[in-house]
Amino acid sequence: MSDHEAIWSPDWRDQEIETLKKGQAQWDVLIVGGGITGAGIYREAARLGLKVLLVEQQDFAWGTSSRSSKMVHGGLRYLGSGQFGLANDSVKERQSLMNELPGLVNPLPFMMGHYKGMFPGPWIFDKLLAIYDFMAGRRYRHFFSKGIRDFLVPGMNTKGLKGVTQFADAVTDDARLVLRVLHDGNKDGGVAFNYLKAVDTLKDGGRVKGLALEDQLTGGRFDVSAKVVINATGAWTDDLRQTLGQNKVIRPLRGSHLVVPFWRLPSAFSVSFFHSDDKRPVFVFPWEGVTVIGTTDLDHTQSSAKESSITGAEVSYLLDAANHQFPDADLSLDDVRATWSGVRPVLSKTASKAAGTEKLDTSKPNKPSDEKREHAIWDDNGLISVAGGKLTTYRLIALDVLQKAASYLSIPAEKLKNSSHFEAVNVKASSSLSNRSLSSFTELSSEAKKRLMGRHGLSAQSLINQAIKSSVGLKKIASTETLLAELIWACQVESVQHLDDLLLRRTRIGLLLEDGALAVLDEVKQVCQQYLNWDDLKWQSERSRYLDIIQQHYSLPSKQSLQSEG
Repeated sequence: MSDHEAIWSPDWRDQEIETLKKGQAQWDVLIVGGGITGAGIYREAARLGLKVLLVEQQDFAWGTSSRSSKMVHGGLRYLGSGQFGLANDSVKERQSLMNELPGLVNPLPFMMGHYKGMFPGPWIFDKLLAIYDFMAGRRYRHFFSKGIRDFLVPGMNTKGLKGVTQFADAVTDDARLVLRVLHDGNKDGGVAFNYLKAVDTLKDGGRVKGLALEDQLTGGRFDVSAKVVINATGAWTDDLRQTLGQNKVIRPLRGSHLVVPFWRLPSAFSVSFFHSDDKRPVFVFPWEGVTVIGTTDLDHTQSSAKESSITGAEVSYLLDAANHQFPDADLSLDDVRATWSGVRPVLSKTASKAAGTEKLDTSKPNKPSDEKREHAIWDDNGLISVAGGKLTTYRLIALDVLQKAASYLSIPAEKLKNSSHFEAVNVKASSSLSNRSLSSFTELSSEAKKRLMGRHGLSAQSLINQAIKSSVGLKKIASTETLLAELIWACQVESVQHLDDLLLRRTRIGLLLEDGALAVLDEVKQVCQQYLNWDDLKWQSERSRYLDIIQQHYSLPSKQSLQSEG
């Protein structure tokens, strides 16, 4: 195990927290927020040689960045609403990420049906996609009028169907993408902590000079100073800004999803269509061996201190959508294996200017689906805040934020250019991984190798070497593609503090297997006790905590709730 891989080991956090408390380090950049936006800024700042510290109040990717729709897309809808710049940036970033991270960001063909009397028709949609393909520098679109239900999309509703258009976007494991970006920031000298909360801003003559932090695992409090503080907390953006007297600007919108077994709703494509009730775009797509139905778009009024949860009304909405588009499927509540809900930190376009400060005007709100998704950046005397934007364009957002912070850091403008975050890893050319180490493991397919390298980069070599030396080998966990060796690796080098960190974000088996992977928890227990040094009492506490999280936030609402909302 290399030096950078030893970062986030079980003993690392306590030692580094004690060092941090001494206040001897002179930080250039202090980032709050361990989602994809904060991770992207962290990676860019570390790449530039800045001394950078990142803190996250929960786990890395705990918020929206583990509960998004998993799409790395150009945002076709943005073309339709005239947001050409955002669409162009998104398409180009999508292409770059697919090229740099095969196995983690993968192409996903989309199918869009065209029905009589519905907009858009095939001709108009083709013209829109022509712009989309031009931005990508490659033609993906194709129109089909025959063999749709029999060959392309089995079970699709064909009543009034004139044909389907195929186009392209991409899909990812969002939480693993965050971890991959953070790992590369670590390699360049950054320091990142989960479960370390920013509770207040520190000011000197009106200028923000640091943060008061609270360790969520021990309760200890201490201060940290930095040349500039960056607030990349997404739906929690207003919390820090309000310590400086700023108005709320975020309109949190919830998007929820259902997970069903793939055999109940099989599809090789992401099928995009409009809900029969409100004509909102929804989709059904394959992900990690299951099928996902999403998404809703509603004002989020649940407590920001807890994970967001799907409601009974949302469950009915999504099941109705899937059953209308696939009438033979006849999906019911019994088919739902898991759920997840994420909160989008959207800046309402009804925001007004008040005394030179943006303020959210809620008197005449737009429909949630009408809100634009561009990011916005504020500089409140040394507290740089960023909100909005898309997972796909996180690198561009990171550069924009650092440009805003450049005056505090003296960064030459020529260094703030888009570049790869990732070391070059070529699956075919990587003989050390694909030949020498795996010569005796012929059951590991090229796709499995690509998957590991996409998630772990060059560290996949260490992961596999460790598996070879142990009795674990390349054993998969139940019906998933996740290796038991990946759980062990996560415990060793990925700052796992709680069981949900391991099963919902480092791996996704808590979403992919029934009842939050209850059937394999005994096997997981052995891993946690050996590699995290959890005794029986600690394990029982973590098991109870985890199953409560699954019940409250990743399962169907209670029967009483479903009945009352239905």
